[in-house]
Amino acid sequence: MEQIKKNIDEIKNKLKEDTILVAVTKYRSIPEIKAVYEAGILDMGENRVQEFREKEEQLPKDIRWHIIGHLQKNKVKYVVGKVFLIHSVDSLGLAKAIDSQSKKLDLVTDILIQVNVSGEDAKQGIDPDQLEGLLSDLSKLSNIRIKGLMTMAPNTKNIPLLKDIFHQTKALYDRMKSNEESYPNVTMEYLSMGMTNDFTIAVECGANMVRIGSGVFKEEEA
Repeated sequence: MEQIKKNIDEIKNKLKEDTILVAVTKYRSIPEIKAVYEAGILDMGENRVQEFREKEEQLPKDIRWHIIGHLQKNKVKYVVGKVFLIHSVDSLGLAKAIDSQSKKLDLVTDILIQVNVSGEDAKQGIDPDQLEGLLSDLSKLSNIRIKGLMTMAPNTKNIPLLKDIFHQTKALYDRMKSNEESYPNVTMEYLSMGMTNDFTIAVECGANMVRIGSGVFKEEEA
């Protein structure tokens, strides 16, 4: 578990001071996650709702949970009121389900809109051209708050391609931020992009939130 602390220190040395590190805890054990928590990381990201539910019950209550994987509408009731941020909203239907559950609980849920800048069919997220239309629709929902954007880059070592995708996403974020007064429930605060293999490039391109799994939990290299 000491290795986890070393890994986190190494990652934090490559981040800007205000960048939030979300430790991706998919398939990780409770002792491993506790080691991350004890190293001072409070932001934990889960891909699957079932895993989130099992872990959330057993771990400290001041952990800020992030749902970073595809969220089905029928699972919304299990996360609203228990998570800090939902990164993966990519449709009006999902946003309405989150808004409706939030209304029942008399709270406001913070979300990010997932954009598919790379254009890969395998990736979730809306087309960048649809972003303003979706924001306009979401502005009518009073129990969600749009806090920024999330994107997933392709798994590639092509650095110019990665930079292009991250720069495009940052440009979208900046455009939405400059126009946020047009929407009553938009406060652009988080640009979530970058994972273990590309987070340094993402931060260089303007990310202020990164999602790192294997980089946090990797074993010591022989």
